[in-house]
Amino acid sequence: MSFNWSSKEQKTANQAAAGGQKRARSDAGNKVTVVIGSQWGDEGKGKVVDLLATEADVICRCQGGNNAGHTVVVDGKEYDFHLLPSGIINSKSISLIGNGVVIHLPGLFEEGDKNEKKGLKGWEKRLIVSDRAHLVFDFHQVVDGLQETERQAQEGKNIGTTKKGIGPAYSSKASRIGLRVCDLLGDFNDFSTRFKNLVRHYQSMYPSLTVDVDDQLKKLKEFAERLRPMVRDGVYYMYEALHGPPKKILVEGANAALLDIDFGTYPFVTSSNCTVGGVCTGLGIPPLNIGDVFGVSKAYTTRVGIGAFPTEQLNAVGELLQTRGHEVGVTTGRKRRCGWLDLVILRYAHMINGFTAIALTKLDILDVLDEIKVGIAYKLNGKRIPNFPANMDILHKVEVEYETFPGWKTDTSAARKWNDLPAKAQNYIRFIENHIGVPIKWVGVGKSRECMIQMF
Repeated sequence: MSFNWSSKEQKTANQAAAGGQKRARSDAGNKVTVVIGSQWGDEGKGKVVDLLATEADVICRCQGGNNAGHTVVVDGKEYDFHLLPSGIINSKSISLIGNGVVIHLPGLFEEGDKNEKKGLKGWEKRLIVSDRAHLVFDFHQVVDGLQETERQAQEGKNIGTTKKGIGPAYSSKASRIGLRVCDLLGDFNDFSTRFKNLVRHYQSMYPSLTVDVDDQLKKLKEFAERLRPMVRDGVYYMYEALHGPPKKILVEGANAALLDIDFGTYPFVTSSNCTVGGVCTGLGIPPLNIGDVFGVSKAYTTRVGIGAFPTEQLNAVGELLQTRGHEVGVTTGRKRRCGWLDLVILRYAHMINGFTAIALTKLDILDVLDEIKVGIAYKLNGKRIPNFPANMDILHKVEVEYETFPGWKTDTSAARKWNDLPAKAQNYIRFIENHIGVPIKWVGVGKSRECMIQMF
């Protein structure tokens, strides 16, 4: 891809150098808007992205892989996205898969083709893939399953991964033995040698792992040719997008703050940084270019798989939220665990990400409840603790201090503006805003685009 300083930039630089003057600080350029999950995933990020994507010029994914699952409903059609940015629906924009994403090529093309049958046209022409992104191979997915079995046997518990090979692919990356898009599109003989070495590496750890290397390489060679037209140098592409004419650039976070490898409920987390720092490293852009950061939260809390969950309700309330909210994972098909809204985790997510506003989704699921509780603090041995514990044993032991609200017992699904919401629902929303110190910009009361009430 060509990369040219504009003549104006070049001229200014030359004049400054010639005159021995201090170089003028260049304009920061366009800002990116970031959408991040602020709980344990499944908050409805896809819907918020979809709302913003209608006006965006570029929509990016910066981390994770096809372990993410976003459902978007447009004109009564339901599209499922795992690896493609869900903004690919917008035919006027470019979708970018950044260097921080790990890509399973069979999964990418299967997803594109499946959505094409539902009416997603021309997606391959609108997709750009960073040449620095790492690849997930089929054997990474097999290894993911073997590791889970091993954990179950050794510790009596597993992490509950999606078995999409994401963890093993990031492990290969961190061990410097991973293979990237640029390797696949380079000398194929060299790629084949490195692929075989990578297979041998995993077979030495998992003797039961069988890989048909020749068949895999044959398929990868075919994928390489289909992928080639989409591949660009992501760093240079993003630089030009930021410093060229005004553009609206949107970043779609996958997974969520409490699943972040550093800040989440480790070890029951994903293998990438799904907080705002992952945007800079996963796209190759400076912090200066981060604009609005929108956190997405349900009006209650859900979690898939095992791990501490202080506000979980293992009772009729939990069952009601699960049933009314259709709480089943898009990627795994597993039932989600459900509980009251936890403002300790929302505040913690805000500390890390600096949310400029929040989208509160699925408020309508609470419509039938007589009373609604919100977790506002954690106690240990009867004393309030001032932070969100890093240690999972401690998090398992905390007691939650709740604030209780009367239910509004009114159907909110037809509400389209703030004044349509019952006063008790308004009070609930205002309490959340005041407690975490972040304004709520959207309130979701249903599945479709129209069901997002915009507050300001």
